[in-house]
Amino acid sequence: MSSQNEQPDEPAAGGPEQLALIRETVRKAKTPKAKPRTWRGAALAEELPVARVVVNKGVLHLDQYFDYAVPAELDADAQPGVRVRVRFGAGGHRVREGRREGGGLIDGFLIERRAESDYGGALAALAYVVSPEPVLSPQMLALARAVADRYAGSLADVLQLAVPPRNGRAEAKPSPEPLPPPPAPEAGTWGRYGRGAAFVQALASGGAPRAVWTALPGPHWPDELARAVAATLASGRGALVVVPDGRRAARVDAALAALLGEGRHALLTAESGPEKRYRQWLAVRRGSVRAVVGTRAAMFAPVQDLGLVAVWDDGDSSHSDENAPFPHVREVLELRAAHDKCGFLLGSTSCTVEAAQLVASGWALPLVADREQVRSAAPLVRTVGDAELARDEAARAARLPSLAWQVVRDGLKTGPVLVQVPRRGYVPRLGCERCRTPARCRHCAGPLEAPDERDLRCGWCGQGAPSWHCVACGSTRLRASVVGARRTAEELGRAFPAVQVRTSGRDHVLDSVSGRPALVVSTPGAEPVAEGGYAAALLLDGWAMLGRPDLRAGEEALRRWIDASSLVRGQGEGGTVVIVAEPTQRPVQALVRWDPVGHAQRELAERAELGFPPVSRMAAVTGRAEAVAAFVASAELPGDVEVLGPVPLAVSDPGRPRRPGDPPVGERWERALLRVPPGSGAALAAALKAAQAGRMAKGGGESVRIRIDPVDIG
Repeated sequence: MSSQNEQPDEPAAGGPEQLALIRETVRKAKTPKAKPRTWRGAALAEELPVARVVVNKGVLHLDQYFDYAVPAELDADAQPGVRVRVRFGAGGHRVREGRREGGGLIDGFLIERRAESDYGGALAALAYVVSPEPVLSPQMLALARAVADRYAGSLADVLQLAVPPRNGRAEAKPSPEPLPPPPAPEAGTWGRYGRGAAFVQALASGGAPRAVWTALPGPHWPDELARAVAATLASGRGALVVVPDGRRAARVDAALAALLGEGRHALLTAESGPEKRYRQWLAVRRGSVRAVVGTRAAMFAPVQDLGLVAVWDDGDSSHSDENAPFPHVREVLELRAAHDKCGFLLGSTSCTVEAAQLVASGWALPLVADREQVRSAAPLVRTVGDAELARDEAARAARLPSLAWQVVRDGLKTGPVLVQVPRRGYVPRLGCERCRTPARCRHCAGPLEAPDERDLRCGWCGQGAPSWHCVACGSTRLRASVVGARRTAEELGRAFPAVQVRTSGRDHVLDSVSGRPALVVSTPGAEPVAEGGYAAALLLDGWAMLGRPDLRAGEEALRRWIDASSLVRGQGEGGTVVIVAEPTQRPVQALVRWDPVGHAQRELAERAELGFPPVSRMAAVTGRAEAVAAFVASAELPGDVEVLGPVPLAVSDPGRPRRPGDPPVGERWERALLRVPPGSGAALAAALKAAQAGRMAKGGGESVRIRIDPVDIG
């Protein structure tokens, strides 16, 4: 027992002695707490005295396990999967009584207990066990390692995304007892799809079907997801659903509660708060809850006996994590489906190129409705092109052509009307002034830009284009402009003075609106759900979305349009959508026909010809010019790699908010794109990871930022 813990003798009666005792007590209370013990000379655990630990250091050259000695006092709590604190960074010369000492305290996870260490020197001891709650299972560890390898990242970075921060109050509360499996649900509206009922039945019988689901427009998709989850629970297994944002998570949560009742699923979103979210996460890990619906971070939820993983709207940029190593929900759930041999469901009202590739490769089967069902559920789509706008006098007021004006007036008689306007940021670098076709490089099909307003060059490979002309119409004139949502709301308010105008965008997003007549002006992705559906919708400035300098411009524009149009009543109920865009553009035609799958298939075929993702694998390397050049030159890249660039990135404006991945304000960065054919993606990721780790270990040279399969390469 230390001297600080010894109790003083009983004082004699009297004031001075009592006062001295009080002073001594105060002095002891102010004494700083001792640092965590080094366990110098302490006995070690009799069995498995070595703990293998992954420390919370995300740097790549430390992406390995470290061995620590387990004191006998920590033997019971130091079990695989628990959080621990260890001393890290002590030199090998600081050894006392057989224990390495020194270094700073750092968090980590205990991976396994071993009888002996591979390291020949003295080991430091575990400082202490943070909590005896095992939060990292072997399955989750294997998944995190697979994700780290795929994205050229470190295991510690992935574990920071996979395991939420500890909350002591939530951990101290017991989780409820698990409920018995529910009965298998009816197929419900899944019967509208050719193989929908069979898919639900396969899940209920313990199967592991994999499907790409193109959902019909309308309000039924949350209930359909809930029925797939209920069928999986009926088989005695768990289910996981990941959606892009809290609004859609709330819709699926409500559908699950209506179908299954309370207590059978957990909602994991940032809006829940740290304590409630961690309590829900613990209930999932402990097996009290077998179903999870949540946003991006829920892709790592530790669901036991996983039978189904599902992702809704995989084209939404929210599914791509902005923290290293930047994993995408779709790819992580594909890995989970393969590792856990469970079912997989990728659903959306649209269809991404990656989804089309899953079907084309045979990895997943399509879940689509026949044309009769599509015509019944989808609204009527009409187009207004630039030629009509130029001839239409009515378009001068509120930028509305006569057709759109009439659709708005008719729609307001029966309900709200949605007006979608491209948000700030959907500004094309350059496009044809006559037909709005994006200006592309002849060498690599990248977007052309004119940073000095005179010389054209490619934003991907950097080659000049002095004699550019539009491949669609032959024009040599370019343009770039867009009108925002706030101005549109003001113009519509003047055009329809007796109608309420509401806005939904980045500053204030509406979850829902009533079924009363109103004009709802929204930026893409912020459209509120209308009670009973919108009577009509206007999709303005379609060329601005199509002209984005990105490989996915057409796919993303179509996805945004279909998402908004899916909120409109079906054609049989009078629902009408007017899109102001060139009717000959492929995404516009796909919207008119309501054929997102066909559009994705054609995009996939073109990507295959050009060698672009997802057919190929690509990595973006960004940083200062000299750092990028040195990194690419020193990396032992696969022999079949192709380097595009490097090209300079736009300098961040100090007056505007920075997006994740943007260069620091005032710094000039460059980006190189590294492309490899199918089959070489793992080799590319391994080479980039090894090169980055080598540079960090040597400390010679500035590091660069690596992103595998970047969402935006325009």
